[in-house]
Amino acid sequence: MKGEPPGRRRAPRKICANFSLLRTLVRAIFAMSNSAATPTPLSYKDAGVDIDAGDALVERIKPLAKKTMREGVLAGIGGFGALFEVPKRYKEPVLVSGTDGVGTKLKLAFEWNMHDTVGIDLVAMSVNDVLVQGAEPLFFLDYFACGKLDVDTAAAVVGGIARGCELSGCALIGGETAEMPGMYPAGEYDLAGFAVGAVEKSKILTGKDVQAGDVVLGLASSGVHSNGFSLVRKCIERAGTSAPATLDGKPFKQAIMEPTRLYVKNVLAALAQHPIKALAHITGGGLLENIPRVLPEGLAAHLQKGSWPQTELFAWLQQTAGIDDIEMNRTFNNGIGMVLVVPAEAAEATAATLAQLGEAVYRIGHIAERGQGAAVVVA
Repeated sequence: MKGEPPGRRRAPRKICANFSLLRTLVRAIFAMSNSAATPTPLSYKDAGVDIDAGDALVERIKPLAKKTMREGVLAGIGGFGALFEVPKRYKEPVLVSGTDGVGTKLKLAFEWNMHDTVGIDLVAMSVNDVLVQGAEPLFFLDYFACGKLDVDTAAAVVGGIARGCELSGCALIGGETAEMPGMYPAGEYDLAGFAVGAVEKSKILTGKDVQAGDVVLGLASSGVHSNGFSLVRKCIERAGTSAPATLDGKPFKQAIMEPTRLYVKNVLAALAQHPIKALAHITGGGLLENIPRVLPEGLAAHLQKGSWPQTELFAWLQQTAGIDDIEMNRTFNNGIGMVLVVPAEAAEATAATLAQLGEAVYRIGHIAERGQGAAVVVA
């Protein structure tokens, strides 16, 4: 890395598992107390941590992270801490942070050996959240933990993370790889991601200006995204061999594992052109629980049933689970991954801009006085 003393190389990601060796040594000491034999030397690898595998992963990650570099990165992967300078085009920048994981979608990634897209999910869950405040994602950090490091699997996951960062315009600026023997079953791992963005103080989206008569626009999801997978897995289990070969023109497993859509660049472009009042990322809790988070007290979103299409994927999930529309709309995104609230007079132009950018846009409802009703009504 630039600026480091010649001959020294720091690993871009820390491989953390020192307690594995300590635990093994403690066990060996107890064993020695009951034996007069000369103790067999123990290495870190004997304790279950393969430093060579960690170094190999580091070399695989370097070019992936390099593709995500952008303005503001002063020192990224390689040091103890990454450095980032907020771009000078911001006059009064406010930092917006978000963190998330991928949930039990990972269980299917393990079972089906599909590791190349969950990294995109990881990035999308955080950067889409940051976007809701009107912020541009600046940089991202990840945490990858496993019991035994498989370089190919880890590289596939981090490759997805880098791709998600690239598509969102944010830098993969650092991360942690923790190999912890005994903590995870063979072949399994866990992920966490952290995104930081910036928005002009005067342009923060809070939803405070939303009023009755505003229009609700919905942007299509790419699939289930990363929420509701405990129920998805139960549906797969229930269907057994009767599961369909394809859904929405894709092989069944691909349709299920389709990564979370990244809305960042297109929505930021729309924000620059139109008076968008509020955004809601439709994650856990679905439409019914996420839209109210950006509505002022006393207002409700009235959504028109059938104003957006139900995909084969969600139709199959609903039929297999045997659940009603209310449960669908509070468990899954049900086809809408991001919601926008705009003035009625700006709805058509906003939708047109987003459609030109490649989004599938639907006019799904309007804002009204809540009265004694629910915060979201689908009828």
